[in-house]
Amino acid sequence: MVALAYTVAFEGIEARLVEVQCAVTPGIPAFSIVGLPDKAVSEARERVRAALTAMAIALPSKRITVNLSPADLPKEGSHFDLPIALALLAALEIIPHDEAAQTVALGELSLDGTLVPVVGALPAAMAAAQEDRTLLCPQACGAEAAWVGAVNVIAPRTLADMVRHFTGQSVLTPAEPGEVVGHAGARDLSEVKGQERAKRALEIAAAGRHHLLLVGSPGSGKSMLAARIPGILPQLTPTEALETSMIHSLSGLLDEGGINCERPFREPHHTASMAAIVGGGRNAKPGEISLAHNGVLFMDEFPEFPRTVLETLRQPIETGEVVVARANAHVRYPCRFMLVAAANPCKCGYLADPARACARVPICGEDYMGRISGPLMDRFDLRVEVPPVAFTDLDLPEAGESSANVANRVHQAREMQAKRFTDHPQARVNADMEGHLLEEIATPDSDGRALLVKVAERFGLSARGYHRVLRVARTIADLEGAAEVRHPHVAEAVSYRLAMAKEV
Repeated sequence: MVALAYTVAFEGIEARLVEVQCAVTPGIPAFSIVGLPDKAVSEARERVRAALTAMAIALPSKRITVNLSPADLPKEGSHFDLPIALALLAALEIIPHDEAAQTVALGELSLDGTLVPVVGALPAAMAAAQEDRTLLCPQACGAEAAWVGAVNVIAPRTLADMVRHFTGQSVLTPAEPGEVVGHAGARDLSEVKGQERAKRALEIAAAGRHHLLLVGSPGSGKSMLAARIPGILPQLTPTEALETSMIHSLSGLLDEGGINCERPFREPHHTASMAAIVGGGRNAKPGEISLAHNGVLFMDEFPEFPRTVLETLRQPIETGEVVVARANAHVRYPCRFMLVAAANPCKCGYLADPARACARVPICGEDYMGRISGPLMDRFDLRVEVPPVAFTDLDLPEAGESSANVANRVHQAREMQAKRFTDHPQARVNADMEGHLLEEIATPDSDGRALLVKVAERFGLSARGYHRVLRVARTIADLEGAAEVRHPHVAEAVSYRLAMAKEV
């Protein structure tokens, strides 16, 4: 008898399946689980035994062996409880063998037989759909798993409900998808007084998913600007929403099975560890860069992050994915995010203010910003100095441009990119363009090319920097609705690139 169980080992965002085989044979009474189980899986035999006892089902006085195949894949977590119980009930001929064999199951069992929710129902449903099988999960996970419309999701409340369903005594209705949720009361860009250049950089970054670095003295509004990025980003497409929700499902972040249509905005503290940012831990869980997939990763006090943490960002920024390597597994997670970093110009923060700067100026600024390596700085498309706001600007009665107006331009630019990349599935936004696609779409006119070549020779732009200027210039042209990248677009892109330039 074979039932299929979901396991938290991932390849990309696709779940792997583990076969759960149960054999009841003559011999000394025993209940054993084999196949590299951890403590939580080994303890499943006691939870399963107690749940069956609560249903007045007595286990036979025979040897019961449960095999989790493949045996060389480590098994972790409590989500194997339900598939073990399912395979055992089928082996005891309490439920039909054929129906159990066509089921992907996950769920934890309480001692009274109630099914307890576990993380990962959405990717498990994707795996079940690929196998053309039914998904069996706890009731609390049903709304989440039902978002995969290609799979039949059965979500009983108790183990007894599951038995009655499989025996035809009380057939359960398939679960319905949860609600589409969004962020309420997004902060508006009109609340930010002054900082027009920084606002423009935010708009460009949001339109093309370009990485942005904000540098300014304390209180100049860097964090305030970054907090308003969600209000100008377009909503997730259905494909993006499913991708992002699968990662959030694995981390247990989906609220009552609802799919979020807003792009994620993650802001880890600068004391976060490498495993928290990149992913890892005992179960190789996704980190902040994967939780920010299709959204924004905001890192305030950027130079204060440990150097090892900052350097690990370099490869994911380029490839859009991260491989969490552990002794027992290599797990690959997607992480196409927009990095927004904020930093003070020096340790004291007042490098440009002679009245308040420390005695180590300008060496303190060089040492502090030197914590950001050249290769990492080279990956920021937009670098903006955020000067202190004058008191006269704070007293201005009129509000600045609203987030709704900026979001409308960003949405139109993203629509242009979506049409442009219809035949190029490897790219979704301008930041994804590479090789021949970049040359075809972002090559500027003769004046723009001449300016870019002159700047590259004068300031020593790296090849990466050269291409990133082209991508930003293409985004600026999209915001303007221009079909061709021209000299003004290149000039503006270069102006953001050369600020605090540290080319390699």
